[in-house]
Amino acid sequence: MQFIGKVVFSSMQWRKVLVVDDEPDMLEILGYNLRQEGYEPLLASDGKEALALAKAHQPATILLDIMMPGMDGIELCKRLRAMPETKESFIIFLTARSEEYVEMAGFEAGADDFLVKPIRPRALLSRLKALERRITTPQPMEVGPLRIEPEEYTVYKHGQPIPLSKKEFELLATLMSRPYKYFSRDMLLERIWGPDTYVIPRTVDVHIRKIREKIGAEYIETLKGVGYRFVPEPST
Repeated sequence: MQFIGKVVFSSMQWRKVLVVDDEPDMLEILGYNLRQEGYEPLLASDGKEALALAKAHQPATILLDIMMPGMDGIELCKRLRAMPETKESFIIFLTARSEEYVEMAGFEAGADDFLVKPIRPRALLSRLKALERRITTPQPMEVGPLRIEPEEYTVYKHGQPIPLSKKEFELLATLMSRPYKYFSRDMLLERIWGPDTYVIPRTVDVHIRKIREKIGAEYIETLKGVGYRFVPEPST
């Protein structure tokens, strides 16, 4: 069993990968490569079909194109996040568009990661396997008033649970692992999103802003041109 958020996914669910793309060739290529590695690909060419498959199979991972006719990927991502069956699934956008506003809209809709087309199947499979390994997290960690329970993917402040997304949780856990140490944007991007993912540096800023809103801005300091650090005993 693996944990994402407060939902427990079985090994069977981990093998199910929902792929949503209106390009038949892309579905065929990704489906073939996933099957070769022992995954069970669920292939959908539009949003309506994707929602039905997601509800029926509850996949732990969803690969989602952005530019699709009818319901685009942004809207579909919002609907998937609103469904109890997929609200904690790991959603990776597959897109040929790299504009900053598209990426920001994707993260605001609930995406966890981005891969830019053309997709390299081997790199994608490595990402999926790394995700499974990364979900198995270390022992609980406590710094100042904050406590992280990795198996629950939950953060507590003064004993009260704080709702964080998966990426927010991983960012906070990384900062808390080395109090007072500055982490640069590039370092955080590589640790949280991986070296093969195209993610603009501002993505880190957006996630840090959301973390500050939830735990208190005083616990994460910024040094311009250097990076971010966690301060367990802030002065204010």
